[in-house]
Amino acid sequence: MTTIARALAAAALLLAAGTPIHAETATQFLPIKNEPAPKLVVDQPLAGPLASRAVAIIPYRTENFRILPIFGASASGVSPRAGHLHVSIDDLPWRWADAGGTGAIVLTALPPGEHKVLIEMATPEHEVLGGKVVTFTVPAIGSAHH
Repeated sequence: MTTIARALAAAALLLAAGTPIHAETATQFLPIKNEPAPKLVVDQPLAGPLASRAVAIIPYRTENFRILPIFGASASGVSPRAGHLHVSIDDLPWRWADAGGTGAIVLTALPPGEHKVLIEMATPEHEVLGGKVVTFTVPAIGSAHH
C-alpha cells in the first residue's frame, strides 16, 4: 500500500470512529427519542395553473413528520413520526385523507370565486396535530369562442 493510500485509509478510519450515530438523527432504522414538534408549511396555489385552467395546485411540506399510508393504533408508534393529511374545502362537513406524500394538494372543478382549504396533519389514528388554511380565488374561465 502506498503512503498516500495508507494516510487516506487512516483518515477515513479516524473520521468514521469519531462520528457517533445519534438517535436524534432522522432515519427509518433507529427510533428517535424526543422528536421535535411536527410542522406543516403550506404555500398559496401556483398562480399559472389557477389563472389559466382554474386548477388549484397547493404545495406543502412537512418537517419532523412523514406522510405515509399507515393507519390505526399500531402505526402510532412509528419513528420517525408519520401520519397523513386531512383536507377540507370551504367549511363543508366532509373531508378526505391524503396519504400520498406528493407535496401538493390538487383541486379541480371548483366553481369560480373565493375558496378556503384547510390542510391538517393527522396521526395514524386521525388525531390532528396542526393545520394551515389557505384562501384563494378561482377565476371564471370562459370557453373559447370560434
